[in-house]
Amino acid sequence: MTIRRIATTPFMDQKPGTSGLRKKVAVFRQPHYVENFVQAIFDTLGEARQGATLVLGGDGRFLNREVVQTTLRMAAANGFSRILVGQGGLLSTPAASNLIRINRAIGGVVLSASHNPGGPDGDFGIKFNAANGGPAPEDLTGAIHRRASAITAYATLEAPDLDLERLGEVTLGAATVVVLDPVADYAAMMRQLVDFEAIAALFRGGFRMRFDAMSAVTGPYAKAILEGALGAPAGTVVNATPLPDFGGHHPDPNPVHNADLMALMLGAEAPDFGAASDGDGDRNMIVAPGLFVTPSDSLAILAAHAHRAPGYARGLAGVARSMPTSRAVDRVAAKAGLPCYETPTGWKFFGNLLDSGRITLCGEESAGTGSDHVREKDGLWAVLLWLNILAATGKPADALVRAHWAEFGRDQYSRHDYEEVEAEAAQGLMRALRAKLEGLPGQVFAGLTVSAADDFAYTDPVDGSVTAQQGVRILFAEDARVVFRLSGTGTVGATLRVYLERYEADPARHGAETQAALAPVIAAADAIAEIARHTGRAAPSVIT
Repeated sequence: MTIRRIATTPFMDQKPGTSGLRKKVAVFRQPHYVENFVQAIFDTLGEARQGATLVLGGDGRFLNREVVQTTLRMAAANGFSRILVGQGGLLSTPAASNLIRINRAIGGVVLSASHNPGGPDGDFGIKFNAANGGPAPEDLTGAIHRRASAITAYATLEAPDLDLERLGEVTLGAATVVVLDPVADYAAMMRQLVDFEAIAALFRGGFRMRFDAMSAVTGPYAKAILEGALGAPAGTVVNATPLPDFGGHHPDPNPVHNADLMALMLGAEAPDFGAASDGDGDRNMIVAPGLFVTPSDSLAILAAHAHRAPGYARGLAGVARSMPTSRAVDRVAAKAGLPCYETPTGWKFFGNLLDSGRITLCGEESAGTGSDHVREKDGLWAVLLWLNILAATGKPADALVRAHWAEFGRDQYSRHDYEEVEAEAAQGLMRALRAKLEGLPGQVFAGLTVSAADDFAYTDPVDGSVTAQQGVRILFAEDARVVFRLSGTGTVGATLRVYLERYEADPARHGAETQAALAPVIAAADAIAEIARHTGRAAPSVIT
């Protein structure tokens, strides 16, 4: 097998975002596009890659298999001695994080665009996870971008495609490729964290649930663990086969994109518990009978009850949430006397807190929840922890949520997304907002009085790094809040996200419909940001 160095020229759009490089499939299919970015990752690792172990896999979306084979040949040509790849090229993102950690790998190339649509007209993504198992920090993604912008050649091995369906070791040049069961090590980790016997007893007692894998990577994991190890009835897991186009699903686990699960759980024949996961397995959706549980509430409830699971019986060191996530977990932390950190959006910001032992649980409003077992959010883990808590408390899921509200109060919460907004219009809205921040306190909008307004900046308590302009926050004296930020996960135009929140202490009002309860906050947000004028949109694209 011959190593070849192939001349190339840079693509100037290879700047990773908070979750790596995401583009339309057509962009990645350009000659040399994938190779340039992968080589930029390897070059940035420098001599440390020589003789190192690399983890590789993805969510099975369109182009996954081809890019796995390309990356294998390039990794072998670039001096890696051992490459661990999931069978069929599949690895959920949390499973990849676990493999990096337990194998002391230098890192992992994770192929996913997470919850974005798949298929030939959909999205694709490549990201690098560092040696701690978490997304590459900003200094590393910056270095990868600089290298990609100056690249002149990449190295690859002349070799045929490997059989990725056959488990075991195979030689590729001077490297050893290990094709492994993508579920086995992950399932073993789950056994250490949650009480499998208690959950199995729940199912033996007639407990019914629906888990929708959305034709994405979590399907094999959920089948093996829920229906296999835990004894849930066959058919508990639906849409369990990963498909290149996710079966036409938009693999984002929320009430809009998983309307089937919502209809089931809000109907007369609802099972005891409903859940879903996304394209790469790192997000989750929780639905109780008759009640959607917001990711913010889910994080707070898991924090309040995590001690019921064996992996967390020692208690929590602390908790963290992304800034746009509701303050529900803050209230749990305050009562328990736990540190609570507010970070920018992006899982990498939790990494230092987890590595330093400052926190045990963390989460984001965008359906991501995780703990110190890996350095990624973990959708199926969150579902299993919920099941453990239901088994330990003996309470129905909806009763557990309402009991939590009765104890801590309810943070009514919603996110309004304006998708594929013309980029300059979205940037103009944010510039106008920032320009008026100083004059907002004391003003009244829709009956709400602004008490404070700022552009969120984060100082990392571990390394002292500062991350600025992470979203505009408007706080109201009536214990309400609105946050405006632009998302970095889309591939067309810009997505304006508007996060709306209002605290309600009175249990008599906890049953209010969310959008109705938030109506004054919505009106105030529109008045302050002048959304329609800037974007030309009369209403959000998606409300969750």
